[in-house]
Amino acid sequence: MGKPYLLIAAGGTGGHMFPAQALAEAMLQKGWRVRLSTDERGARYTGAFPQTVEIVEVASATFARGGLAAKALVGPKIAGGVTSMAIQMMRDRPDVVVGFGGYPSIPALGAATMLSIPRMIHEQNGVLGRVNQLFAKRVAQVACGVWPTDLPEGAQGIHTGNPVRAAVLERAAAGYIPPGDYPMSVLVMGGSQGARILSDVVPGAIAALPDNLRQHIRVAHQARDEDGERVTGFYADHGIRAEVLPFFDDVPRRMSDAQLVISRSGASSVADISVIGRPSILIPFAAAAGDHQTANARGLVQAGGAILIPENALDVPALTEQITAVLTNPEAAQKMAHAALSTGAPDATERLVALVENLAQKETT
Repeated sequence: MGKPYLLIAAGGTGGHMFPAQALAEAMLQKGWRVRLSTDERGARYTGAFPQTVEIVEVASATFARGGLAAKALVGPKIAGGVTSMAIQMMRDRPDVVVGFGGYPSIPALGAATMLSIPRMIHEQNGVLGRVNQLFAKRVAQVACGVWPTDLPEGAQGIHTGNPVRAAVLERAAAGYIPPGDYPMSVLVMGGSQGARILSDVVPGAIAALPDNLRQHIRVAHQARDEDGERVTGFYADHGIRAEVLPFFDDVPRRMSDAQLVISRSGASSVADISVIGRPSILIPFAAAAGDHQTANARGLVQAGGAILIPENALDVPALTEQITAVLTNPEAAQKMAHAALSTGAPDATERLVALVENLAQKETT
């Protein structure tokens, strides 16, 4: 018998691709053959996938972009993509199909549904994305990166957590140094593109801290290119030691060194915070579909590992008050770090692997 075959379907963002890549790597180590189905846009994000993963580009589309002419072509493009994938699957039938969301996953999941191939989806956020909503009741399981996840009636959800990068796992449960009268690090993250509201509010909030607290703080602040100069200048003008960059390629190290993380609550950020175990102040992106960033933060906040400030309530006084509350109370900060750890899922990839293997076994028995 040949190697078992896993087909992964994922859209073209890091939020979809990171967990897909983690599963691909793990299944290859288990001796599976792995193929990734995506579209032209998604293929641009596959550079870090193992070379043995075959990348298949299939036509797909979304109603969320383009004018009337483009929207009129969405249906035919999706239908063509599903047909193309169905033909491929009849020639080379996967043992399991796993979707990670995004419209490029529609053709593979649609074809697998037509052909009754064992299938499941992984949802990174606390609210299902549009494509995962479509298939939630048409798959064997919904692996949930955040728990609880809002699921439609009849969908079977299983908490797996969100797979994190190897560099994060290397610092899982890293020892936490509580705040005190010594240099303290504050990490500010707004996702891979930064967040303007954090650049508008965080520097002022730190500048407004009591002198005896502010003098110990050093800041690592992720800001958009267009905001970097003014944010850097503000910190310098107020005597605050700060490193401002549009992207940090060593977030795991910076996070493990931090006494406090101030961040959006994207799925990957929440996963990193919980696996490493750090106190955080989370500001969900108000325009996120279905307010899913608030849902992402729910577990950390309810466990006592994070403080949530809605975007419409975020201003300098409010943020200054919360930063002060964390950094002037070492015992409470330590408890927040432990609470964050309690929500982490460093074995998320292994949980996904087990679900895939169980699905394959059910098909053969």
